[in-house]
Amino acid sequence: MIGLLILFTFLSIIIVALGAILSKDITQSVMLFMGVGLGSVVLFFIFQAPDVALTEAVIGTGLSTAVFLLGIRHTSQEEVES
Repeated sequence: MIGLLILFTFLSIIIVALGAILSKDITQSVMLFMGVGLGSVVLFFIFQAPDVALTEAVIGTGLSTAVFLLGIRHTSQEEVES
């Protein structure tokens, strides 16, 4: 049963990563990138590494996504002003 959960999570991560790569909208790509991070968090919990999962959830998924979205927002404002 755990093997199927691991396989499903791996396949989900691959599909979401491909979606992030192929997406034309940069905001959507960042949100899909966050999904890849959340998939990693699930795998870390399955592999009994809760400390790594928590770190990935906070820094890898949360903080990185916030930084990317703020960067997109900042560059979009500069393009409008120009």
